[in-house]
This record gives sequence, C-alpha cells and structure tokens, in this order.
Amino acid sequence: MRASIFSAPAATPSLEALIRLIVLLAAVALLVFGLLFPLFAMLVKSLQDRSGDFIGLANFVQYFQTPALVNSIANSLRVAFTTTVVVAGLAFLCAYGITRTCMPGKRLFRMLAILPILAPSLLPAISLVYLFGNQGVLRDVLAGHSIYGSIGIVMGMSFWIFPHALMLLTTALTNSDARLYEAAEALGTPKWRTFLTITLPGVRYGLISCLFVVFTLAITDFGVPKIIGGQFSVLATDVYRQVVGQQNFQMGAVVSVILLMPAVLSFIVDRWIQKRQVAQLSARAVPWQPTPSPLRDWTFALLCYSVAGIILLVIGTAVYASLIQFWPYNLSFTLQHYTFQGLAGGGWGAWFNSLKLAFSVALVGTLVIFFNAWLIEKSEGYRPLRQGLHFMAMLPMAVPGMVLGLAYIFFFNQAGNPLNWLYGTMAILVLNTLVHFYTVCHLTSVTALKQLDPEFEAVGASLKVPFWTTFSRVTLPVSLPAVLDISVYLFVNAMTTVSAVVFLYNSDTRLASVAVLHLDEAGYFASAAAMAVLIFLTSLVVKLLHTALTHVLLNNAQRWRQAG
Repeated sequence: MRASIFSAPAATPSLEALIRLIVLLAAVALLVFGLLFPLFAMLVKSLQDRSGDFIGLANFVQYFQTPALVNSIANSLRVAFTTTVVVAGLAFLCAYGITRTCMPGKRLFRMLAILPILAPSLLPAISLVYLFGNQGVLRDVLAGHSIYGSIGIVMGMSFWIFPHALMLLTTALTNSDARLYEAAEALGTPKWRTFLTITLPGVRYGLISCLFVVFTLAITDFGVPKIIGGQFSVLATDVYRQVVGQQNFQMGAVVSVILLMPAVLSFIVDRWIQKRQVAQLSARAVPWQPTPSPLRDWTFALLCYSVAGIILLVIGTAVYASLIQFWPYNLSFTLQHYTFQGLAGGGWGAWFNSLKLAFSVALVGTLVIFFNAWLIEKSEGYRPLRQGLHFMAMLPMAVPGMVLGLAYIFFFNQAGNPLNWLYGTMAILVLNTLVHFYTVCHLTSVTALKQLDPEFEAVGASLKVPFWTTFSRVTLPVSLPAVLDISVYLFVNAMTTVSAVVFLYNSDTRLASVAVLHLDEAGYFASAAAMAVLIFLTSLVVKLLHTALTHVLLNNAQRWRQAG
C-alpha cells in the first residue's frame, strides 16, 4: 500500500531544497507586491500634494480641519457600534437556540441563515429602499424616519454581516463540558446564574472575537452606505467621493489611512484574544446535550424563524423588484430588466467578467494558498522565511477592500513600475481579490494541515519520494474538504465583492457587482436589483454544485475514512 501511494522517481535533496526555496520566495513576493508595496505607496501618497511634492502631515491637518470629513469618523463609529450590538446580540440568541435547545428545524434555519453571504452587500440596501423608501410598502413602520441614513445603513449591514457572526458564535457555543452543568444542577444553581458563571465565561473569547469581526466588517463596508446612506457620510464612501467624485487622490489616501486604523486595531486585539484562548474540552470532558423544554425550545424557534423570515423577505423583495415593470405604478411581471440593453453598467458582459474572475480566483487562489500553507506547516528548513510568510498571510484580514483597491492604483499605475502592464487587466482583479481574501483561506488550510500526522512527510522522505508527490497523492486528497471549502469561499467572495475592485476595472473588465452600483447611480433601480439577484443566484447554484461535488469526491477520494 505504501509503495503504491509513494511510488515516484526519487529527487535529490539539493533539488528539493532549491524548489522549496524558490516557491517560498515566490509566495513572499506575492504578498510583498500584492499587499505591502501598495500600502506603502498609499502612505507615501497621503504625504504628498497634487504635484507629487512631499508635504508631511499637511493633508491630515487639512482633513481634521474640514468638519464635513471629520464628521464621517463619528458617523462610521456610530453605525459600526450600533450594528455590532444588534448583530452580535441577535446572532448570540440564534446560536444559543441552535446549540443549547431542542428547537425544531435547526438544519433548515442554518441553511437559510447563510443566504446573505451569497449576495452582494448592495442587495439588502436595494431591497430596503423598496420596502422602506419613499414609495416603500412598509415606510410607515419607521414612524416618519427616513431609511436613507444611519437607520438604513445599520439595517442593511445587519443583514449581510449576521451570518458571519452566527457561524462564529455557533462554533463557540458548540463545545461545552456537560459535567459543569450537571454539577451546577446538583447544587441547585439557578439557570440565570449557570448562564452567567458557566456559559458566558466558556464562550467569552469567541464572543469577543465575534464583536471585533462584526465591528471591522461594519466600519469598512462600502456597498450598503453607498446605496442607502443618502447624505450620511462614512469613511468608506468618503474615499470613493474623494477619488471618483473629486479626483483628489491625496485626500483619498488620507481617508484610507484613517479607515485602516480601526480595522488594524481590531485585528490586533482579535489576534491577541485568539492566542489567549484555551481548549474548552479536555480528554475527560463529556459533550453537553440539551434536554427538551417546550416553552424554551419554541421561544427560540420563533426567534430563529423570524430572523429567517426577514432574510427571505429581503431577498424576495429584490427578486420581486427585478420582475415587475415599474414600481409601484405597474406591478405586472416582466423579464426586461434582465436584458440590461442600453443601460449603464455593462449588462451580461459584466456578469461574464465576474464569472471569469470568480473561477480564476477559485482555481489559482486555492492552489496557491493551500500549497503555501503546506510549505509553512510541513516543510523543513528556512524557518525564518516560513514564519515571515505566515505573518504576512495574516495581514490582509486587517486591510479593508476599499483601502487595498486604492493602494493598487498608487502602486501599479506608476509609469516607472515594471508591473504597470497589469493595471486595467483581469489579472490585477484576480491578484487583488486573491490577496483581499487570503487570510481566511490560509487559516483554513493551516487548520486542516495541523490535523495531519507529520509521519506522512517522514515516510515520504525516508522513501526518497519528492515532496510534490507526497503533497499530490497524500496531503491533497486527505485535505480535500478544506480545499473545496476554500475554493467555494473564494468564488462567492469574488462574485460579490465591490469595494476592493471598484477602482481597478476598465470598460472591458467591468464586474457584475460594480454594474449594480452604476445601475443604481443611473436610476435604473429594477435593473440594479436584477443584477444583484443574478449574482445571488450564481453564488447559490455554485454553492449547491459545490455541496454535490464535495459529496461525490469525498466518497471517491476518501474511502479510507469510511473503511476506518
């Protein structure tokens, strides 16, 4: 059996070491040229005037002396904190219902709860306009308040950020030791006290991590405030206005640096918390199983079903808006909004561009990120280089998409840059998207690889089998679930992202998510809804295909698990 798996021509140790070194250097170069150099170029731009002369912190002084711009900081913090409280609180209750009750329909709710991830953040904003706008069917619910502003931004952000928080908190609440709860019950401890002294301390790190993730996503989001923000300015929309509206790249760089600060701070605190987290389950732990309680179970079921109903209402509104003639005067059904003929935005060409981008990022990104993670975890030698690569792989998570996209303009659009030819091509969109979503995929890969016994590589080395043979015949098939998850994660995010690519496209590479933005700006709201729905349906179909493909491939490639 061992010979059949590892049988391959032997490679000399010096050749293997050279190949490892070359690949590691290439991985480092990817993140240096795709992340560090662009961010440095953006920082330099913020210290220059429009003629390119160095002026120090004068641009920052001007920024803080402009009340309209400074107010954006307070606005961003306000909607981010409000969204964090709303999303984290609601997600905690739903996660508690999933993990700590016997509510019916758990699997169905979890399926419905992840649907917002498959849609661009522009979709809920468009739906909210149809529901609560000046002609909205539910406008009276807001009691005279306008949906255009902080209320709409918080509602839209809560919709698409909720699944991220739910997944984090569900994971945190899943692992618990039943012995602690049994001891509390034997001592007659009230339920509320058990919750405060056992449940909350057990999930504190996951809860804090969730708070920072939600805050970062809220303060850096561009799509929702761009569609529904109205005159309520936030940092992300200020970057767009300065660059696109006023062609003031220096001030755009200043706002980007300011936007980067809370995201970086949140990232640092989250990493610190992750290092302090310890295992909640020991070898002697007994997994906790909830016991039926009709009142509690149906209370949480009602809450979860209400959340699922809101999710379906928002998505259904976008679908409905894309299928009617003219809201709210002509409600007859039509498919004309899906033709996109003669409209700004690129139409079906933009959708095909998004498909090309998504498939390219999924294919190239999965191979590059997983193989780089394998080199970090399973390679021998070059320890400082591997540690440096791991550190750089963590950095993209701290960089908002809007900031990364603008940084690419400053770096790749320089005439003297040998990589200038990438600017305006599909290749720079692939590179930008890959780098933007690198960290989550890297962590997924590392987690999967840590579960593999180091003896796989040791056996391969003892048999003088090249490391690439061990990787392709052993590591990759065993880690196939993680690899497939990475590929669909990259595909969906490449289809739905807008902030990272809004500065980098040209007429030939316009994407579907950007087309939604332009259609909305031009007043073609139904066509914007149609394009957003098209993106959602594409992501949904790919996710379903991914589920089916995963089942087939795992049955064929991992029969050894079933045999075991």
